[in-house]
Amino acid sequence: MSESIYDMAYLGKITDIRTLLSENELLKTATDNNGRMLIHWAALGGHDDLVRYLLSLDVPVDPTDDMDMTPLIMAASAGREKVVNTLINEGANVNAKTQQGHSALQYAASKNWKSICVALLEKDANVNVTDNRGATPLHRAASKGNIAIVELLIEYGRNLDIDSKDADGNSALHLACEENRVDEAKLLVKHGASVSLMNKQKKTPLNLASPGLERQLKEIQEHLS
Repeated sequence: MSESIYDMAYLGKITDIRTLLSENELLKTATDNNGRMLIHWAALGGHDDLVRYLLSLDVPVDPTDDMDMTPLIMAASAGREKVVNTLINEGANVNAKTQQGHSALQYAASKNWKSICVALLEKDANVNVTDNRGATPLHRAASKGNIAIVELLIEYGRNLDIDSKDADGNSALHLACEENRVDEAKLLVKHGASVSLMNKQKKTPLNLASPGLERQLKEIQEHLS
């Protein structure tokens, strides 16, 4: 099977793509059967030179595929930091969301890409952005045990809603306790997360914590009060 121009973009074959575009300029914004342009594939593959080349041809910076993914969301999800920075500097919408409500920051927080989270937050990415299940980047980072991201969201989050609830009524602290993410849970409580907030099953974070973690969180709570 011959390689498609979209495969070439994913692999970063800029010379071949330049040749094909010189023969047919319409290819620069043509889409594949997932609604993706060359810039989506170049971003996903992490090919900054190709992304810049396509943008120089007036290819839009924020086209959406059939799931409403933008090149920025794909690059952030794949940990392609250079491409993320290029797209942000070229005006990509840092708060764009997929059909499931996932933003670039949510993917980066979930996958522990700290420098990408920093780049997005510095461009005013919404720290409290929620997906269709009400989960925020903090929910993602706390449940996965991504301590550096939890610290970052707290540090950047002048407006951080630390007790934001997802569709099940769980806060980030509920999830950290449930997954036994000890350091993350302690950090959240130190920064004011409620230990008595109830989820839809009438459980507090302390109800979900192991006995050892519950004791530690109560001690932190006592020091704060």
